[in-house]
Amino acid sequence: MNDPAPTRIPLPVDEVRERVEAVPDPELPVIGLGDLGVVASVAPGADGVLEVEITPTYLGCPALPAITSAVREVLTACGHPDGRVRQVLSPPWTTDRITPRDGAGSPRTASPRRCPRPPPDRSRSSWAGCPARTAVRGPPGRTCPSDRPGASR
Repeated sequence: MNDPAPTRIPLPVDEVRERVEAVPDPELPVIGLGDLGVVASVAPGADGVLEVEITPTYLGCPALPAITSAVREVLTACGHPDGRVRQVLSPPWTTDRITPRDGAGSPRTASPRRCPRPPPDRSRSSWAGCPARTAVRGPPGRTCPSDRPGASR
């Protein structure tokens, strides 16, 4: 007779939320989903099943399937294999949801800024037009002087 597989004791909601928020953004791996402001909520649904609501940075974001998959993996690892990931569009995501961090990982007091220069052509990129990418780091390989760690804000 085969023994049933051991069951993992589900982690509490606050620990699951912490782990979900730590998932790196697929397009900006230096920032977690929580700091990017993509995680709208982590809470049990009406039926008691844990639900993670994510708000994409823009409609049609190409990273959304990867984000959803990564969050499902976290739910399973946390003992919630039946957990759900839902996409919510209202209220819409804005750059105000970004949790600014300095180079040491501590919250900054100033909000993120966009470079006053017009952005370069990003039409060949898979994230072209993603406001989160521009707001956090600027185009790949380039950063706005005002967004560099240690820059005056």
